[in-house]
Amino acid sequence: MNMIVCVKQVIDPEAPPASFKIDPSSNKVVPPSGIPPVISLFDENAVEAALRIKDAQGGKITVISLGTNLLRDVVKKPLSMGADELILLEDEAFAEGDSWSTAYALAMAIKKIGEYDLIFCGRQAADWDAGQVGSGIAEILGLPSVTLAKKIDITDGKARVERVTADGYEVIEVSLPALITVSNELGEPRYPTIRGIMAAKKKEPIIWKPADIGGEPSQVGAAGRRTKLIKLFQPVREGKCEIIEEESPEETAVSLALKLREAKIL
Repeated sequence: MNMIVCVKQVIDPEAPPASFKIDPSSNKVVPPSGIPPVISLFDENAVEAALRIKDAQGGKITVISLGTNLLRDVVKKPLSMGADELILLEDEAFAEGDSWSTAYALAMAIKKIGEYDLIFCGRQAADWDAGQVGSGIAEILGLPSVTLAKKIDITDGKARVERVTADGYEVIEVSLPALITVSNELGEPRYPTIRGIMAAKKKEPIIWKPADIGGEPSQVGAAGRRTKLIKLFQPVREGKCEIIEEESPEETAVSLALKLREAKIL
């Protein structure tokens, strides 16, 4: 089994809320000082899904990550978990893309890799939560895709996928090659071992620029955006408290009920 897993470096979702800042003039999130980024949590689930298949059937896992200023200790985590190879699409030309231009660049890189049976992505990124890149890659490559997987079994050239739904799950069978997006219901990703961490330190990632993947430069990064971000802001929440005091608890209850009715809560 040749498997490819797409992962993204994101701001740590567990960072204190007070550290989250937005620059409204540029419509960008300001990376919090002193808090290192992490691999998107759903993408770690995708790595775990590939590792479980490798454990059962053998094979090779290639991890791809796209971005700028990718921290090696962060993006090498899939290697320390047990992946075999890391490819970084790292160049300023890839910056400030949207779901389309990101999916296009990743799809072109996967075409360059050539041989694959399964492509895994997280169900959505932990920063923007769009959940579009995985399906976009499948569309560009002309592959069948299954989203929101919680369990994957491979038999006779087909993937049997338990897919999360609003009231349970459904079972879907798809021929390979295919793309599957993985949800957190798959279970906790494994921790890197000391041996895995030491092995990952010795492995150098392969770096590809836009020219290396053979795509159209006008389709990657900001140049390839098909959406326009109008406004990025932090909502302001204000609360008011009114104390109701009457002569007795009964009168207080009546006054409270009247106030709630005026506010159209009752």
